Amino acid sequence: MTRFPCLGAVIDSWVRLDYWPWVLLGIVPMVIAWFAVGRLRSMLGRIAEPRHLAKLFPGLTRKAGPGRDLARWISRRGLWRGFLAGSALALAALALLGPVRGYALVPVATRQIDVVVALDTSRSMMVEDVQPNRLDRAKNEISALFDVMKGERVGLVAFAGLARNVAPLTKDTETARYFLDRLSPNDNRKGGTDIGAALRLALERLDGQNGTNQAIIIVTDGEDLGEAGLDAAQEAADRKVKVHVLGMGTATGGKVPDGLGGYVVDPTAEGGPQEVVSKLESESLEAIAKATGGIYLQAKGRVLPLEELYRRAIAPMEGRDLVDGKERVPRDRYQWPLLLALLLLMLEGSLRETRS
Repeated sequence: MTRFPCLGAVIDSWVRLDYWPWVLLGIVPMVIAWFAVGRLRSMLGRIAEPRHLAKLFPGLTRKAGPGRDLARWISRRGLWRGFLAGSALALAALALLGPVRGYALVPVATRQIDVVVALDTSRSMMVEDVQPNRLDRAKNEISALFDVMKGERVGLVAFAGLARNVAPLTKDTETARYFLDRLSPNDNRKGGTDIGAALRLALERLDGQNGTNQAIIIVTDGEDLGEAGLDAAQEAADRKVKVHVLGMGTATGGKVPDGLGGYVVDPTAEGGPQEVVSKLESESLEAIAKATGGIYLQAKGRVLPLEELYRRAIAPMEGRDLVDGKERVPRDRYQWPLLLALLLLMLEGSLRETRS
């Protein structure tokens, strides 16, 4: 296209260039007129010789003018009608193609919704009571959430005993996915699970004051060792920010891998050291979601639960209207060929024969 800039300019002058075959319909009336005129001249030839036609059709003779070859005048008139009708049809098809000329700068309004996803990366998320394990399943669900998002800004927070920022609020879900895939329990500076710290950090990431366009999604197994999750949820409720929770794991739970091929052992357990069993704490997670008017879902037994959560809770949100720059909008000029087509049809109508 760079070798033929003029061709590129011509192509850019049409909005729906795929409709160009419709222009060829303009040939149809011309072809019909050609055959109809030939048949008419043949019929006139069977009625009388050309020099006697003026006596048989005095009305046409007055319109054509004395001394005119009436057969030739009728033929030319018919061909002109076919040409005008075909040209009008072709021009109407050109209007359908959407000709444009010039541009207007129009402000672009965007619907802004901010969502912070807080992912539990504690050692208990390596339990395999959901396949392949809680953490990998959680990553898959969050990645599926990114796939269905439609322009929302998403931020990512990881937490265990402490919470940390992973990705700021952004519309670039591919960048957020890049950091998500690399999260692991080995990144935690402190063990345990502090849902309260994760909620408070997520609230800091939400820069607006209107909770109708903000939400927090927590993905965790619910073992809130800091026991501050409900207090932080109340802070979110005061800001009208809904907290939705996806519970990872099962009520029966499973042993916690220690990363060395064995399992985490609690040396202070009654009856001597015992392997730690981590279970999904549904009641505490439901309480956090309920305190803010959010939704609690359990990953086990559901297909793509975060997609379901998006449809039920995120997509219906009001959003905040922002003017994000200006967009060049081409000026539609379909009126020009359409007006010319109407004029040609009126002219073609004036050439039609009357009964007289």
